[in-house]
Amino acid sequence: MTKGMIVVESPTKVKTLQKFLGDDYIIKASVGHVKDLPEGELGVDIEKDFQPQYVTIPGKKKVLGELKKASQKIKNIYLGPDPDREGEAIAWHIAEEIDGKEKNIYRVLFNEITKNAVLDALKHPVKLQQSKFEAQQARRILDRLVGYQVSPILWEKVRRGLSAGRVQSVAVRIICEREREIERFVPEEYWSLTATLKGKESPVSFDAKLVKWKGKKVSLANASEAEAMKKRLESASYSVSKIVEQEKKRHPLPPFITSRLQQEASRKLSFSAYKTMRVAQKLYEGVDLGEMGTVGLITYMRTDSPRVSSEAVHQVRGWIKNRFGETFLPPKPNIYKGRKSAQDAHEAIRPTSFDLDPDRMKPKLDKDQWALYKLIWDRFVASQMASAVFLQTTVEIKASEGIFTATGSVPVFHGFMALYVESEDNHLSAAKQDEDEEKKLPRLSEGEVLDLLGLIHRQHFTQPPFRFSEATLIKELEEKGIGRPSTYAAILFTIKGKGYVGMEKGKFFPTELGYLVNDLLVVNFPDILNIEFTALMEENLDKIEEGEKGWVETLKEFYTPFEKDLEMAKASMRDVKREQIPTEVLCEQCGSKMVKRWGKRGYFLACSTYPECRYTREVEENGEPQKVETDVKCEKCGSPMVIKNGKFGRFLACSNYPACKSTQSLNTGVHCSQEGCDGMLVERRTRKGRTFYSCGNYPKCTFALWDKPIPEKCPQCDAPFLIEKQGKEGIVKRCHRKECGYRASE
Repeated sequence: MTKGMIVVESPTKVKTLQKFLGDDYIIKASVGHVKDLPEGELGVDIEKDFQPQYVTIPGKKKVLGELKKASQKIKNIYLGPDPDREGEAIAWHIAEEIDGKEKNIYRVLFNEITKNAVLDALKHPVKLQQSKFEAQQARRILDRLVGYQVSPILWEKVRRGLSAGRVQSVAVRIICEREREIERFVPEEYWSLTATLKGKESPVSFDAKLVKWKGKKVSLANASEAEAMKKRLESASYSVSKIVEQEKKRHPLPPFITSRLQQEASRKLSFSAYKTMRVAQKLYEGVDLGEMGTVGLITYMRTDSPRVSSEAVHQVRGWIKNRFGETFLPPKPNIYKGRKSAQDAHEAIRPTSFDLDPDRMKPKLDKDQWALYKLIWDRFVASQMASAVFLQTTVEIKASEGIFTATGSVPVFHGFMALYVESEDNHLSAAKQDEDEEKKLPRLSEGEVLDLLGLIHRQHFTQPPFRFSEATLIKELEEKGIGRPSTYAAILFTIKGKGYVGMEKGKFFPTELGYLVNDLLVVNFPDILNIEFTALMEENLDKIEEGEKGWVETLKEFYTPFEKDLEMAKASMRDVKREQIPTEVLCEQCGSKMVKRWGKRGYFLACSTYPECRYTREVEENGEPQKVETDVKCEKCGSPMVIKNGKFGRFLACSNYPACKSTQSLNTGVHCSQEGCDGMLVERRTRKGRTFYSCGNYPKCTFALWDKPIPEKCPQCDAPFLIEKQGKEGIVKRCHRKECGYRASE
């Protein structure tokens, strides 16, 4: 006789549980949500305290039928969807559908899919948590109110198919505002002065940087100031005025929470947030390990708490001792505190068993699964290892009225860094790299006179703010309290899918559509596009879950001002779809003035006499037709070619259009380096909008590069061209031959 029926979300989890429990339980999968608000209509009765009108999700009628049938003769029903708000809603809806009057309905929470965890959860079932369900319901209704009431206005005023979202629209706003910061940025010039020095007895030279002049922080604004300072110091005597040696510690980071996992997987593995969660879900639910069966390898991957069970800490400390030795083990376990807003329902993300180390699992997992599993494993193990210790030496050197400093740092004890070091974001890594560089200074003594081998002054420019990567955008959303760890992947996936943002070299930029929709929403819906307001709503959802606030009360507080904005927007939002902006540009076919209009691919110029004249042409942001003339001559008529923008990027078009419709790919002026190929490298764009450079003889020649080639010989190996990209220290030129290693920044 069965002990009961267990309902989980995924069929994969069914297989894993069946292996642990055998025939003791009937195990079924809901395959995600079974009920939701209806498609195509609001599904919320605003007048009756926002009562939701749930319906069975299309395609789930059969699933619900099977669950009802399987539960008919069973007394104990254990609902085990994922242990978060969404899982609670699934459990609640299944409980409503199963006739529970004569049944015992329990909630079981699986933080990890291992035999011990599953058996323990079944021994200690809990009641369905109404406040957690109401928090999910409030979030779902909030998102429906915004999405289904703002999106139709965008369809009417801009284009069908657009969408607005309570959180996604704020994410787009953050990207738009960062891009405008970059556009407004004016670089400031500054110079540095570096001395190459050597002690009298030491054969090793070292560099020191000028930091003070006459007791004040040095500031060299231009070349003439730098040159004058260099001349002053060329004849000065250099001596060591101060040496400071101190031991510095670098402590390990806590184990992963969801957002940190998404950020680090983006930096180290180039995974999107969506891919990270998809792969992590598989590792959590269970992977087929052959003779071992299906095994869940990590704990639940949606969490914002760094808490770890005492049993797991005990196990990992034993593993560290055996693998690395006593010296790598701190006297007491490392304990980490979560953020104030963190929900402490689940542990941090960690491996479920220390018998299944990454080396053993490598043949059993696919490439992505293994990479993410190893990342989670290494981070968790490192979190319980001893701190790294460095000996840092700072030398102060006096020269005339100037002070130079040189810093060296050498590891005394690698500690956790023997296993794992967190990656840094682009705009931080340059400074961090300098700080952590294992650079040893020669042995010096205070008062020692030094030989000056050379003085170099270098020009620098302040850098604009960096565009957001997936990692840095998630970090920004988290710090501002926008969304929750479980929602970040979906937010990023949506804003890319809707065409509001694009990605170039792994960084977000707003599209013309993104700018337009953002500006309309900021003007017409100041509350829902307000970062602080959105963060406050997230706090209110947390309070609903904690039983401190009512869900109806929260929705009323939101809807009262929102309803007013909604009515105003319907009446006064710019009607971009029908808008015709006058210009001074003349139609090339009939001579009438052209107007700027909005279409599927953004703004374009159209003849004002439409439909009599249907002539259109491209337009730049300032409203003028795009005519960037080049030295290239048209192969058909000899007219100059101009650079234009098309669906797949920039290209060359004849300036004699429409009389001549000749086009060419945009030539970089760099010859293809493939042996035996006489082609030139041309600029192209992928279907997703990413720029790359490939041979013009494609498909005969498949040579391609992601970075821009420039027609400059490599000064180190004489390669025919260099490539350039925006690096952490500005524009970086480097040799395209990896074995050469030439690199220079501007």
